[in-house]
Amino acid sequence: MSVEPVLVRAPRGWRGVRGLALRIGAFALVELQKLRHDRTELLTRMVQPALWLLIFGQTFSALRVIDTGDVSYLAFLAPGIIAQSALFISIFYGIQIIWDRDAGILAKLMVTPAPASAVVTGKAFAAGVRSVVQVVGVVLLAYLLGVHMTVNPLKILAAMGIVVLGSAFFACLSMTLAGLVRNRDRLMGIGQAITMPLFFASNALYPVDVMPEWLRWLSTVNPLSYEVNALRGLLIGTPTNALLDVGVLVVAAVAGVVLASACLRRLVR
Repeated sequence: MSVEPVLVRAPRGWRGVRGLALRIGAFALVELQKLRHDRTELLTRMVQPALWLLIFGQTFSALRVIDTGDVSYLAFLAPGIIAQSALFISIFYGIQIIWDRDAGILAKLMVTPAPASAVVTGKAFAAGVRSVVQVVGVVLLAYLLGVHMTVNPLKILAAMGIVVLGSAFFACLSMTLAGLVRNRDRLMGIGQAITMPLFFASNALYPVDVMPEWLRWLSTVNPLSYEVNALRGLLIGTPTNALLDVGVLVVAAVAGVVLASACLRRLVR
């Protein structure tokens, strides 16, 4: 007696959205649990922004060579250092994808019912959560240095959300590059080659007004500039177009997820 196979349809509508969100959350949780094996990572991540503020920030504040208007240079610099630290964490996230491929983990993830976009989004969100500790750390350090920054918990939470969005885009950019080059050493070289240009071609260290014309153009197409603008508006109260800044970061993050998802399957071939 033959038994006819039962066709199980994939959930649609709200159930489909809920299922996708649960899968994304599961992948993000797996990534964040890796911190349990190296809890000192969160502290060591603070070394670089601390050095930038203590050495670079205080030195240029004393020199007074960069005009930052009504705010001190240290206050102007602090949000840029938060964005820079998140960039440095996220831009090498593709290396973890290649490690997962080499260990056979990625191939197992790709045969699950979860779409590639869920894997990418989960990992990108985890990269953002790893970066949010920089917000609290830099705000505390800035206060110790005598810099006035907001203590409004809602604004600090909003700044964390901005950091998550920015980190998600750069993590997706890294995963896209991983799918294209498919080699850990090559990806590390590319990451090092693009990190500093992204940083210096933004408004993290100096106002857009003091840039040469060609660098201003690069700054306007650099998502890092919009992340820094949004952080400055939230943390030190400088005028900013919040709708534009957040809109650019959301569009960049969504585009990053789409591109990285398209390249992810190429990585496991």
